[in-house]
Amino acid sequence: MPATKTRIRKAVFPVAGLGTRFLPATKAIPKEMLTVVDRPVIQHVVDEARAAGIEHFVFVTGRNKPSIEEHFDHAPELETTLKERGKTKELDELLKDLPEAGRTSFTRQQAPLGLGHAVWCARDIVGDEPFALLLPDMLHHGKPCLAEMIAAYEEHGGNHIAVSPVPESETHQYGIVGVEDRDAKVSRITQMVEKPKQGTAPSNLHITGRYILQPEIFDILATQERGAGGEIQLTDAMLAMQKAGKPYHAVRFDGTIYDTGTKIGFLLANIAYGLERPDLAPALKAGIGKLV
Repeated sequence: MPATKTRIRKAVFPVAGLGTRFLPATKAIPKEMLTVVDRPVIQHVVDEARAAGIEHFVFVTGRNKPSIEEHFDHAPELETTLKERGKTKELDELLKDLPEAGRTSFTRQQAPLGLGHAVWCARDIVGDEPFALLLPDMLHHGKPCLAEMIAAYEEHGGNHIAVSPVPESETHQYGIVGVEDRDAKVSRITQMVEKPKQGTAPSNLHITGRYILQPEIFDILATQERGAGGEIQLTDAMLAMQKAGKPYHAVRFDGTIYDTGTKIGFLLANIAYGLERPDLAPALKAGIGKLV
């Protein structure tokens, strides 16, 4: 029987990172506000959450991140100007992405203490209910990742982690899960290992940055000691929950993942998303052809 039937209403987005791999671009602009085509990276991830039925969007921010909050709010001067100039299409595009009033919350991670600490910072906003966690660097393209995870959660309950296969030679670069059936769409997780030594990984399924977690994770994170890198690691807290008998399922994602936190991933995402746009694809293909 499922552990709970509580609906997934809230999603947490940890957006406090410094974006040092993109300096100097991220000196004054949050890395989450860098654009893939004409939409900020964070907007793509929020779109995924909204399409999955998420109602409340919780952003864990840091210093120098006010533009994220501004992005998800009205811009009266801009909206008035667009209306006065008859730019209806642009105004509609601007307004359709805004969450309803009261549907966004922002809280500060006041020290760079890792993903686990960022999740813990959202505890009072999330409250005593299961929630989704989406890492904004990771764009899941081609399939509705979070929607598939919520469907799996509604069937099985408990905690869920999105996974995707990588070459065996690369498993040491990722968090890897062992599962009862590595070919199944949804399978019970038997192991979780952060960056296993080459040749020791329990499978080739890596954690892709999408989670559904039960609220008990907050109690564990509250007293958890710092792990790798002197940070509070989410993986350590998930392992503690699993050892306590809390079930975890892996949900296999069969689309393409672009890690926009890397330069290559960011460039590839722009090309892939651009090629999907009828207004851009012909010129983009021609331009790429000339370059290569």
